[in-house]
Amino acid sequence: MSDTRTRSRWRYRLPVSAAVATGTAVLLLTGPPAVAVVPQAAAPEPASAFITPDLGRLADEQANVIEVLLADTDELDALVATGVDLDHHVDRTEDGIVVHAVVTGNEVATLTAAGFTFGKVLHTPADSAARIAEREATIAAHLAENQEFSAGAGKAARSVASDVKIIRADYYTNGTTQVLSVEAKWAQGQTATTALTVQRDSGPGTEIGSGGTQNITRFVDGGAYMYHRGAATVTSKPEYVQITSPTGGVAVAEVKEWLPIEGDSPEGPGYQKDFVTSYLTPTELYARIKTLAEQYPSLSEIVELPYKTNGYRRKAQAVLGTANASRVGVDSLAWGHEGGNNLAVELANPGAAASPLTVAVTGNDVRVSLATDASGAVTSTAAEVVAALNEQAGTLLKAYTYRGNAGAGVVAPAARTPLTDGLAAPASVSREPHTVYAIRIGKHRDGSKLGVLAYAQEHAREWVPPLVTIETAERLLRNYAIDANTRELVDNLDIWIAPSINPDGGHYSFYDFASQRRNMTNHCPTTGNADFLARNSWGVDNNRNYTEYSLFDGYSGASASCTSDTYAGPSELSEPENKNVDWLASRGNIKFSMNLHSSGNYFMWSPGAYATPGRISAPRPTVAEESLFWGASSRILTAIKRHRNLAVTPARTGPIADVLYSAAGNSGDMLWYKYGIYAWNFEVGTSFQPTWASAREETLEYSNGLVEMLRVARDYDTDEVAPTSSAKVEGSATAGMVDVTFSTSEPAAVFYTVDGTRPTFESTLYGSAGIREGGETLTLPAGTTLHWFSVDAAGNVEGGYQPDGTGDNYQKKKAYDPKELPLTTTVQVRCVAGKAYVGVQAFNDHTAAVSIALESAYGNKSFANVAPGGNAFQQFNTRASAVSAGSATVRATGSLNGEAVTTVVTKEYAGVNCADPRPAL
Repeated sequence: MSDTRTRSRWRYRLPVSAAVATGTAVLLLTGPPAVAVVPQAAAPEPASAFITPDLGRLADEQANVIEVLLADTDELDALVATGVDLDHHVDRTEDGIVVHAVVTGNEVATLTAAGFTFGKVLHTPADSAARIAEREATIAAHLAENQEFSAGAGKAARSVASDVKIIRADYYTNGTTQVLSVEAKWAQGQTATTALTVQRDSGPGTEIGSGGTQNITRFVDGGAYMYHRGAATVTSKPEYVQITSPTGGVAVAEVKEWLPIEGDSPEGPGYQKDFVTSYLTPTELYARIKTLAEQYPSLSEIVELPYKTNGYRRKAQAVLGTANASRVGVDSLAWGHEGGNNLAVELANPGAAASPLTVAVTGNDVRVSLATDASGAVTSTAAEVVAALNEQAGTLLKAYTYRGNAGAGVVAPAARTPLTDGLAAPASVSREPHTVYAIRIGKHRDGSKLGVLAYAQEHAREWVPPLVTIETAERLLRNYAIDANTRELVDNLDIWIAPSINPDGGHYSFYDFASQRRNMTNHCPTTGNADFLARNSWGVDNNRNYTEYSLFDGYSGASASCTSDTYAGPSELSEPENKNVDWLASRGNIKFSMNLHSSGNYFMWSPGAYATPGRISAPRPTVAEESLFWGASSRILTAIKRHRNLAVTPARTGPIADVLYSAAGNSGDMLWYKYGIYAWNFEVGTSFQPTWASAREETLEYSNGLVEMLRVARDYDTDEVAPTSSAKVEGSATAGMVDVTFSTSEPAAVFYTVDGTRPTFESTLYGSAGIREGGETLTLPAGTTLHWFSVDAAGNVEGGYQPDGTGDNYQKKKAYDPKELPLTTTVQVRCVAGKAYVGVQAFNDHTAAVSIALESAYGNKSFANVAPGGNAFQQFNTRASAVSAGSATVRATGSLNGEAVTTVVTKEYAGVNCADPRPAL
């Protein structure tokens, strides 16, 4: 690092205004400057103020994705405050705002009663079931194909047919590098992990083997063997390749030449991609990255994150009775899979008068003989049954009245009722606390290289984002040997990829409740919604449980209710999933990250939270930081668009709090504010679980974006070019004052003084004008001495200036009011064929060419390079027979005494009625 690269020293300095402003996101390099207005921020409400009501989701209710039609952002904030489960979709229309809610019928009724209006149903449980069926059918087809191929190979073991076949053998060049890519299928590939050896000739007429050998390895997806594949560099183009399988089968194939990719894609000829063929459960995601690490041990390794999840497990439960006052809830003390599912409870009518309340335990069966009166009627109340069960069967179970009810109602007899954990996943899904895995990719994985983090599935039901991480990991490792661009990334970055942060919720979404958003941990007390009937309402929203600008700090967009889909948990970082992300972010070399979510086709960054009322946001990034976010985002989104020409719109690009809604305690804010990591958030596609055809395309396009973020990180790390900057001085509306704005050649911070002193990193940092606007306008006394310098995100300081030194090679300027450009302007209203026209004309009286813009209420017209003595003229059609009095503006830009000067002249005109028979004046 050179002396002029003060990397990140200024990154944590926010101007005072940014800490309290409603919002000041900026683009320093684009957009007109505006005068900054800084409102005072009210203190956020305490977390207790955000307790939200139970919306009434029942255990066996399925959720739909339904439009909610809102009038404005105030109503959006009110909806967020209910704790309702919202998709990442906020569409601002002429009629208001449309958001997508994931709600059951009961929740729709509750919210409708609260005054919210619902629109179209967009996704139903049947759609999720269809996605699962599609996935299972795909895997089954792969397995059937493998069995058919294996059976056919066995029958023909002594014939011409072979148990191995070569699917593709492609030769291509990448620069001066020659590459051979081979794909083959072996009949035993489903069960045997053996690599296949490819023998090459060295050209026409040469012997097989003369060109050397290369190994190809299994590609397994969703537990189904697809084929073997691999690529290696060669010294000459082979004509034929041969594979002899471990079982003796032989296959020979002619090598074909692969056509180069057209256009400006950074993917070189033969670049390998499209590695995912179906949705993958968390168990399968982890298996994929483990396989990759085994195949590429010199370039990757599996990292077990330090905090195990609670596990895909629950206590076995039952609720006996129907009336709330007489209901009895029962939970096993053992986890369901550890014996709780073997328990059963019976509430029996003894069939005799004046019987006492007794409990008998026989093995795993608990029989309650209810008390009766002299007439034989049952008299035991729910509270009495609960007390008896806890006393007599307390080593097996825990009983409680229904959701805090006093339990004064007489219970109804109930037949033997088995307790169940209600979990439907196959035995292959572990019920134990789950290790969360990441794959670490890089030639040097010792922390010496710049680190980049990608992580997915904080929200369980989002099935596409994990696939993007797998596709990206595959691309990085499988293209390393054949693609120089990939090799540069892997050689020079320390890449961490965690495909599923929330494996418990992920498994629950696949096998139990497709709409599951949160993890599976039940924090509800037995006096609340902790019983079996509330089992689809539990869990913590992992993207609301982090440490910065959270519910516990008084910010909006999270809930203190244990049944809300935005439940923030009992405390910050209460959940192991969140502790794992915090651990990853604390790796000292990580400077860039991507959190992958779905859906909505958004691309966002901090701030992600604001406090209500007033929408007081977390501190905005500085001008330079915001410019880097925007500049890098443009590159990443261009890479995404390259796949199928679909664009993430500017309206869906920007800080989370600006383009979506408040998300207190989200991970992006923790990474940015706590660790100084440039943290982005993808919202992939348009639904959580699209058809596989759509999911595949989304996987490929967003993997393009993730790879491009790695290139952004690499460019940042190698940036040695210092920025340049300039100060523009214009006349002010206040006498004796001037307006000053700064511009830079790249995203960069500007530190300045106005008292003639030497600028340092402690000097004033140039701020922003407002949300998504340009840099602020400084209004200063004419003649003020400006001293300043710029520094980019990589730490390169303009002109080699050392802010902590003694040199004076900073930028200097006297802020004098520039003279105005000489113009002669006229504005007239004319009647032509009964219609009113506004004519605007400006003559250039300057000695050099100027650019002139004519502006009116009826249109604008620009003229570039109007020569000295020339003029600009435009007659604007009002399309009306009468026009009221108004004004038109002439804006001229040119150079005066070496300074860029803009002169603005506004002229008024009188109204006219062209229908009046009197002539217009």
